[in-house]
Amino acid sequence: MNNKRTENLSEHSLEVAVIAHCLATLGNIRLNKNLDADHVAVMGLFHDCTEIITGDMPTPIKYFNDEIRSSYKNIERIAAKELTALLPEDMQEVYEPLLNEKGNTEYETKLLKAADKISAYIKCIDEIRMGNDEFITAKENTAKAIAKMGIPEADIFMKEFAPSYGLTVYEQKIDGI
Repeated sequence: MNNKRTENLSEHSLEVAVIAHCLATLGNIRLNKNLDADHVAVMGLFHDCTEIITGDMPTPIKYFNDEIRSSYKNIERIAAKELTALLPEDMQEVYEPLLNEKGNTEYETKLLKAADKISAYIKCIDEIRMGNDEFITAKENTAKAIAKMGIPEADIFMKEFAPSYGLTVYEQKIDGI
């Protein structure tokens, strides 16, 4: 879709890391879970590193069917191996799990995917605020996809934090401003 503001990989990865940390923290504080919020945040920092080699493929194409999805996952695995091989040998075992998402629990991976979806939702809000109506349907569909994930931490985030992303600083009623 047409973007009024381009987003680079570093910005996106930081936003996903911050949201992922928040989701894990919500899980720990509100849902009595024992999640490693710092690890989940680092997962967010590295989650799209393979795009350095592969480039970004639009989600509707990436997930169009099982064959394309499987092929793209294989391409990402190859890219992760290539990136890992660029590191000094004594550092490879530390970064390899972060680049290919191995070694993460299934729930950590779910939180990361939710954080990535929430980041996409926020992107939709930003684009709509800048007058880009192309993102209206995407925002609705992304909100539905997040709800469908069935991740309580994401539901809490969407209820308590997401609405503030559409507000100006003055509308948020921050003390002292």
